[in-house]
Amino acid sequence: MKKILVIGYVWPEPNSSAAGRHMMSILRLFKQQHWLVEFATPAQTTEHMIDLAGVGISSQSIELNSDSFDVYISGYQPDIVLFDRFMMEEQFGWRVEKNCPNAIKILDTEDLQCLRYARHQAHKANREMTQQDLFNDLAKREIAAILRCDLSLIISSFEMELLTDSFKVDAGLLHHLPFMVDLASLPDKTRPFAERKHFMTIGNFRHAPNWDQVLYLQQIWPLIQKQIPDAELHIYGSYPPPKATALNNSKKGFLIKGWADNALDVIEQTRVCLAPIRFGAGMKGKLLDAMLVKTPSVTTSLGCEAMVQADEQWPGMIANTINDFVDASVRLYTDESIWEKSQNKAVKLLKDHYDGNRLGKQLINKIAGIDNNLAEVRLANFTGAMLKHHTMMSTQYMSQWIAEKNKRR
Repeated sequence: MKKILVIGYVWPEPNSSAAGRHMMSILRLFKQQHWLVEFATPAQTTEHMIDLAGVGISSQSIELNSDSFDVYISGYQPDIVLFDRFMMEEQFGWRVEKNCPNAIKILDTEDLQCLRYARHQAHKANREMTQQDLFNDLAKREIAAILRCDLSLIISSFEMELLTDSFKVDAGLLHHLPFMVDLASLPDKTRPFAERKHFMTIGNFRHAPNWDQVLYLQQIWPLIQKQIPDAELHIYGSYPPPKATALNNSKKGFLIKGWADNALDVIEQTRVCLAPIRFGAGMKGKLLDAMLVKTPSVTTSLGCEAMVQADEQWPGMIANTINDFVDASVRLYTDESIWEKSQNKAVKLLKDHYDGNRLGKQLINKIAGIDNNLAEVRLANFTGAMLKHHTMMSTQYMSQWIAEKNKRR
């Protein structure tokens, strides 16, 4: 029985974020192999974190820059260590290498942080992203972490191409793993057009692209409501700050709803999901959720990036300017035939790209291949070996200095 250690950036919150749900799908996949799975993180507990013990996963609180982690992992001796985002590999990778050199090291990127950052910088400057934006200091750290690991999980096909074409990462070190959906659990029927009303969007308010989306909707919504006066926009999401709740305006139908106990329920009750995303990376959980309950959506080209292929149709509409977004939203909301055609497109997309059973088997097979040829895999990755050598020295001594300083305090 294999022992798996997942070092998390935060405690998983599958009902708060797409990242939390994606992490839980990976953890459950590991459990399905009858592996022992433990989740460890230096993060503080949160009100919306999942009960890991309830799904058969043990957990452990760990400290940054502390030799206590060496004692802990030496005792646990995992066969596989999965780092949740590159920052955890930076913090703990060298300690894993020192204490468990034969453990397979996997990095779950969630999305490329360097791409999200580059797009955000370009957006703030009101211009297109450049290569100079992309080749930032964050990218140097993130790509280095990818190279130091035996395998990195990439959620977006766009980011797969970006890594191999722009950053020249060996494709053998990468594995495309989009959202994994249990197709057998999907409802056969959802609410029809006549039983739905209003618009909605959802997203963790702490995530910068989601907050920007809310601000952008402030410009878009009055133009939609002018044409559909009785419609409302319901905005859901965890951790709404005071600046968000202050935007709530019942007279204008701009309603900050905050936390949703069941995201799929609130999405299914509404007629159209709005996602005018202007920057970000990875895949958008709100758009996948809309597909699950057959709620057509209006988003941008960046919003649906990598969620459909070039020859496929979006289950809704794509618009990149305010006027086009308003027109698409109104048409989708008021025309039942367009709405139903858009709704039906979701079924094929889910089967073609998000079949959790198929995607899970592919990942387990990939891990098995590495397990059977770990020495050869690492021998072929000289750049990674070089980075581990230098990074272990610099990161190790910095961490040991901090640890010693903390002891003296």
